[in-house]
Amino acid sequence: MYAEAGDMLVVESFSIGRPGKRGLILEVRGADGAPPYVVRWLESSREATVFPGPDARVVRAAGAAPRG
Repeated sequence: MYAEAGDMLVVESFSIGRPGKRGLILEVRGADGAPPYVVRWLESSREATVFPGPDARVVRAAGAAPRG
């Protein structure tokens, strides 16, 4: 997984009646865009250090240049 500050982290929910989570990536602490990420969750405005699992994906920031 690769991310840059400004990208969105989307964590899907596979449980009925439980919404997924979306957060703004504020900081990338791993080497070469790898986790962990400091994320501000949109629904609560709380910040957390996140090691995304297989249910997560990164969405590029609007207007960001394409990756390599």
